[in-house]
Amino acid sequence: MPLRFIAKDPETGSNASPTVWVDEENADLVLQGWRADERTAVECLEVGTIPDHETVIRIPARMVSIVREACDVAERRAGLRGADG
Repeated sequence: MPLRFIAKDPETGSNASPTVWVDEENADLVLQGWRADERTAVECLEVGTIPDHETVIRIPARMVSIVREACDVAERRAGLRGADG
């Protein structure tokens, strides 16, 4: 699975930080983020379930443009393949 690095949170420094990639094979977004706090997880559970193999993460609002760029890359990548997903 070749990942295309888009960017990491510019305000986090050298620590492990929220990061965004695009999978070059299937155009999926791959996100690294902070584990959501318990209150957020509880709120998410109010509208659905969180399976054991999934987690809720937070990406800071300052990274919206980075996520938007990743979406644009993924959309172009998917268009090149001629598939919806």
